Amino acid sequence: MAATASAAPAESELDRSGAEEEPRATEPEEDAGSGQTGPTAGAQQHRLVKLPLSRIKTLMKADPDVSLASQESVFIIAKATELFVEMIAKDALVYAQQGKRKTLQRKDLDNAIEAIDEFAFLEGTLD
Repeated sequence: MAATASAAPAESELDRSGAEEEPRATEPEEDAGSGQTGPTAGAQQHRLVKLPLSRIKTLMKADPDVSLASQESVFIIAKATELFVEMIAKDALVYAQQGKRKTLQRKDLDNAIEAIDEFAFLEGTLD
């Protein structure tokens, strides 16, 4: 009985840390699926991303193939961009820590791009 009591708090701590991030990521999908639009839906989506949605929309419209961009598509692009930047930054941080530094440098990004197959499409873009 004592073993299950000690295991339960550890599981709940893990659930709490995961539960804090997961509902934020799933709320916009639920809103988009229910067809809610308007200021409240936009405000909920805006709080879930850190990048400015208006700037993302402007960048999307700079493409001649894009004439209209829905709020949902702008939100998804912004969220995907945030996740991508977070992933490459974490991978580059490993190389900075190997060099006993706390600040990311361009060579850390270069090393991450060269070492990780997922970033192969970025090779040569920082030159």
